[in-house]
Amino acid sequence: MQSKIRVACAQTGSVGDGEDIGASVERAKTFIDRCAEQGAEIVVFPELFLTPFFANRLRTDTGRFFLELIDARFRALCAHCRMRGVAAILPIAEKHRAAYYNSAVVVDERAEVRGVYRKTHIPAYFPNDKPGGTGSYEKFYFTPGDMLKTFELRGVTFGIQICNDRLYPEASRVLTMAGAHIIFMPISYSTYSRPAERASLWEVPLRARAFENGVYVVAVNRVGVEGERRHLGRSMVVAPDGMILKEASAEDEDVLVVDLDLAAVEEARLNFPWWRDRRPQLYQPLAEPQ
Repeated sequence: MQSKIRVACAQTGSVGDGEDIGASVERAKTFIDRCAEQGAEIVVFPELFLTPFFANRLRTDTGRFFLELIDARFRALCAHCRMRGVAAILPIAEKHRAAYYNSAVVVDERAEVRGVYRKTHIPAYFPNDKPGGTGSYEKFYFTPGDMLKTFELRGVTFGIQICNDRLYPEASRVLTMAGAHIIFMPISYSTYSRPAERASLWEVPLRARAFENGVYVVAVNRVGVEGERRHLGRSMVVAPDGMILKEASAEDEDVLVVDLDLAAVEEARLNFPWWRDRRPQLYQPLAEPQ
């Protein structure tokens, strides 16, 4: 395992409902360029970054938002990674055979797909009549993934959790026990109808997952107003001790480039020896259906 890795959060903005995915791909290429120019080795984008967040309302025309991994537009994005010599985590609405997923595709610097994580915890939230209270209907659009697995890029082992997944500490612990030193979290977090409350809570699960597992958390969020949604931005990198290393704008598109010293992972786990003090024999109820 290499001792340091330079990662970049590509905090992209809103996508128009009628905007072609090809236009989003071209915009993403400019972010890859900016990250590569700053020496990034892995670039991470937000959840569903090539499309609007279409799951905030009920609609029947969503097929156009899904891509197969052989789609020429997706392959063009992978090819751009190869040209710039960077690896990437590309979160897309994925069509695979007969199923539709909220996915994050792991692509190495040679444009080869190293694996796919498919969001496992699919939410649904009721709407309300307040400004921004659109709700979320992801359960109508996405099949849940059925695996928590780790990946490797540049000699570094990591896991991925997409947006709502971050609220489940059990899943983060599984990834950590499988060897993850970093958990990448592509997110589309909006303020809905509770802007002050949602803004104040944004960092809580990110810092908690980092601290309680002794891992880096790299959370990449969308930013800006998209229809009735206001995405919070504030992409951030959290150290294994729970401290925020760097945070992006709450208003504008942004790029965060951060060097992660992987020795800090082992140091955090020595200072907070959860691995030693765990009592797994007491946790059986966590694995039982309710």
